[in-house]
Parts: sequence; structure tokens; C-alpha cells
Amino acid sequence: MTNNQPTSATDASEMRPERIEMIMWNPWHGCHKISEGCRHCYVYREDAAFGTATPSNEVRKTAAFNLPLRKDRKKNQKYESGTMFGLCFTSDLLIEEADQWRDEIWEIIRQRKDCAFLFFTKRINRLAKCLPADWGEGYDNVVIGCTAENQKMADYRLPIFLNLPIRHRLIIVAPMIERMDLTPYLIPSLIKEVSVGGESGKYARPLDFDWVKELQSQCTEHNISFTFHQTGSYLKKDGRIYNIPREHQHSQARKANLNVRFGEFRNT
Repeated sequence: MTNNQPTSATDASEMRPERIEMIMWNPWHGCHKISEGCRHCYVYREDAAFGTATPSNEVRKTAAFNLPLRKDRKKNQKYESGTMFGLCFTSDLLIEEADQWRDEIWEIIRQRKDCAFLFFTKRINRLAKCLPADWGEGYDNVVIGCTAENQKMADYRLPIFLNLPIRHRLIIVAPMIERMDLTPYLIPSLIKEVSVGGESGKYARPLDFDWVKELQSQCTEHNISFTFHQTGSYLKKDGRIYNIPREHQHSQARKANLNVRFGEFRNT
């Protein structure tokens, strides 16, 4: 997977569908914890590992703010048509502190209509007030993933998510920290895919493989694509907890053979 920045995103790769190559675009960095899935946030963990002086909950612009518009030495677009950008994986596009900058991001996305943009959010309740005036039923080159780590957050966030004007929706269950029933929200005309992953890091909460299989069955019954994108650090299977090294968490998830495709991931 392509990553042109030194952000490892639990890295962003912990939550994104790994079959898609993406350029990571983090126009701002820093986030504050708002729900149980944030307890062992990778942004805080990575900042600590790299010795970042600025507190992780302080949201600030980065040098990559205009990344998709960069030109090469010949004044051509550095990122060719068709590039997919993973947006705000070391923060949240909808975080309150970024309200002053977000219009510039929408403008960049409009200028690069030839590229696709994917972002995940735990703040889907803020989307309506953060959308640009010309959003309409959604930009065709923007894919939005709503994160829900447990049943409480699924039942709060997903009804909001389903009622917003969005062309391409994903449900991201990561880190999955309990058994969940997504049946009420699995509407094939609205949801393109459910992607599931465990939590990484020394203090990660275990992921029960049975929970993953149950979600896969729910998705299959509703003809919705399903991806088990990573095991997390601790995977419980057949009553035993396995410690999965970070470098094997994606490959071990693939080996489970739970991924199911119904059509294409995106239409952009």
C-alpha cells in the first residue's frame, strides 16, 4: 500500500480496506478522544513513540495541507488522475478545531475531481453542518466511512449515517471491542461494505474471532461486501488468545478467508 508520509496509521492501515492503494493525506494532525474505541488511540501511541513534543489532542495544520495539488519538477500534477487519497487518518475531517480550514479541503477535492477521497469519522453527527454548499447528494469522488466500535456507537451513529446525503458509504467496525448486530443498518442500496478490524498495541483489547464471523454472516445475508482487514494484537479463537505481531495482523486476517465481494468497492 502506498504511503508517502511518515504517519503509520494503525496506523491508518488498521482501518482502511487494504486492497486499495492510497496516498495518505493528513492536512491536520491531532485528535481528542470521544468514545470507547478511542481508549488506545494510535495517534497518541505513534506520537509517543516518535517523541512528538506537541500534545496529541492539539489539532494543528501540517505541511501536507495542499498535498493533492502538488506539482512535479515539470509542473505536472504530482499525483495522477485516479489516485485515491486517504484523508485525515491522524485526526478526523469533522473535528471541531478544523472548522476554520475545512472549506479549503472541500475546494481541493473539487479541483481534483479526477481523484478519489476516502475518510473515516467518529463524528458523523457533525457531517451535515460541515458539508460544502454544493454537496447536493454527495460528491461522487468522496467515500465516507462511519466508525462504530461497539453496539452503543453503532446504534447512535449509523442511523445518522444512513440519513445523510452520501454517495458512497462504508461501515468501519474498528477497533471491534464487543459482539455486534448490524442487521438493521445493512441496506445494500446505501452501504457498499463493512470492514472489520481488531485493536493494535501493547494494551489492545482482544478481538473474538466469533464476533467477526457473525458480522460476516450478517453482511453475506444482506449482499453487502465484507472485509476482515486486520486481527489486532490479540485474537481470541477457539477459547485461546493469540498474540499477533504487528507485521502479520493484515496477512493473518486475509488467511481467515472471510472477505466477500458483492460488486465494486466504489463507482468513482
